[in-house]
Amino acid sequence: MVVIALVFGFAGATHALQVTDDRGVTITLPAAPQRIVSLLPSLAETVCELGHCQRIVGVDRYSTYPSSLQKLPQVGGGLDPNIEMIVALKPDVVLMAKSSRAGERLESLGIKVFALEPKTHADVQRVLLKLGQLLEVQDAQRIWRAIDAGVSAAAQSLPAKARGAKVYFEVNEGPYAAGESSFIGETLTRLGAKNIVPSKLGPFPKLNPEFIVRANPDVILIGQRSAGALMARPGWQSIRALRENRVCIFPTEEANVLVRPGPRMAEAARIMAKCLETKSPVNGGKS
Repeated sequence: MVVIALVFGFAGATHALQVTDDRGVTITLPAAPQRIVSLLPSLAETVCELGHCQRIVGVDRYSTYPSSLQKLPQVGGGLDPNIEMIVALKPDVVLMAKSSRAGERLESLGIKVFALEPKTHADVQRVLLKLGQLLEVQDAQRIWRAIDAGVSAAAQSLPAKARGAKVYFEVNEGPYAAGESSFIGETLTRLGAKNIVPSKLGPFPKLNPEFIVRANPDVILIGQRSAGALMARPGWQSIRALRENRVCIFPTEEANVLVRPGPRMAEAARIMAKCLETKSPVNGGKS
């Protein structure tokens, strides 16, 4: 009887779920979370891709995909969440960016926080696998392989003449750019583009506008929300991409696909490949 009790006691103890986040903090849950609040769009999308969208009970104001998330309570932004609303939703865990300052406050109220920070392709893979572990999804690696294969397919579809262009990808006004070391920059590299923002500047640096003028990109990729006054920026009239109308302006829905490091990265690669195919200088710059 003692042996049986020990065996069953050990089995019960090992049922608890332990997962370590990107802060190095290990959270312990009695079982996979059934009530999730997400404060980062890419994390919500990843939970849905893993087949557990129905477990999400609240999202940040920017989480709009898949469309079912738009029906959920919005609890503010990742940087300025409504703590009272989150508490009222009684989540088993809150998913957020590692850089968010809300984690300590939520933890002080007894709420489990799982902080992740996807900035590169390797980060996206790691985050996918960590969320798979949290949700007890056994085949998360299969989803990553499909994403990675989709990016490769987009690269293979691009004609050789569309490769080699110097590109500038503006993530947000500031201007904040997607550097070589970001997940966006890594995709652009796989598409054969030459990013004007070197990896030494970081994944998403704020640039001096003169840096971009001096770099003189062949193609500019930018979201509609930031594109309104490009020609009005001092000195930008001389940039080749603007002189020759080699600018891809993405509507909000497409821009969201491009800037979210998650399961839609293959779609993002196809969007960027289409841009490069239509806007890259051809045959040594003769369009």
